[in-house]
Amino acid sequence: MAILPPTVGPRAALRDLTAFLRQRSREQVLAAMMAVLVTIIILIIFFVDSKINTAPPPQIVYVENYPANRTDDQIKADQQKDAEARHKAEAEKRRQFQELEKKFGIE
Repeated sequence: MAILPPTVGPRAALRDLTAFLRQRSREQVLAAMMAVLVTIIILIIFFVDSKINTAPPPQIVYVENYPANRTDDQIKADQQKDAEARHKAEAEKRRQFQELEKKFGIE
C-alpha cells in the first residue's frame, strides 16, 4: 500500500500539464503564458544587470624607486616629508568638510 504517488518522469508531467491546459479557455491559457513570459523577462533582466558595472575600475598605483644605498637619515627625512604632506592633505579635507558643514547648517 503506497502512501505517496509513484514518481513520474518529465514526459508524464508535460502530458499532465497539457491535459490541464486543454480544459482551460483560450484567454486563460494566453494570460498564463503572458504571466510566465513577463516573469522570465524580469529574471533575465536581473541576471544581465548583475553582470554590468560590478567590477571596480582599474586603479593606477605609482611606485617610487629609491636607490639601494640610501642611508637611514635619508629614509627618515623622506618619511617625515611624506607625513607632513599627508597631514596637510588631511587638514585641507577637514577644512572642506567644515565649510560644507557651515554651508548646510549641520552641527
